[in-house]
Amino acid sequence: MRPRAIACEMATPLLVHFVAGSSGPWRVDRVNCVVGEALASAERLAIHESPQSVAYGESTWVLRGVTSNTRYTNRPEVKTLVSKQAGLSRPEATRAALIPIRKTPAWWDLAQDERRAIFEEQSRHIGIGLEYLPAVARRLHHSRELGEPFDFITWFEYAPEHEGAFEAMLERLRQTPEWRYVDREVDIRLTQD
Repeated sequence: MRPRAIACEMATPLLVHFVAGSSGPWRVDRVNCVVGEALASAERLAIHESPQSVAYGESTWVLRGVTSNTRYTNRPEVKTLVSKQAGLSRPEATRAALIPIRKTPAWWDLAQDERRAIFEEQSRHIGIGLEYLPAVARRLHHSRELGEPFDFITWFEYAPEHEGAFEAMLERLRQTPEWRYVDREVDIRLTQD
């Protein structure tokens, strides 16, 4: 199953399972450990969207996340995101990246307004991302509240001709003050056959 179209304000949270193993519509091209502990390599990735936990066969690893309302954004940013971003599952978007991230305890010790200041005022996370829309589509999943090994899982999709833009966006984001608070990040690249 392919991920649904993006919505910045979600009425109902959606539980999503990213299941790595020997089957699924996405071929895993590489699994790179950016910082912290790695994930095992796998051949394929399947994505299961369900309001509750689902049963799946043998797997190399499973990451779970839930869609949620937007966080760290103000109203003008939400409006701009909604107006510019493309939905997932576009036929031309045959490349994807699954990037799970865990932030340090120091990040979670900050108050919400302090995290917002680092996220956008200092790092321009939203501003940088906007520069790459609509070529790069994305959906954020929250995992921390589920007791998962990562705090966030972001699913990106793009056409092969936008791969360079996607790489440039990641490089810029990883150089921001926000990334000083990342203690685990894995970069998984995929192709839809």
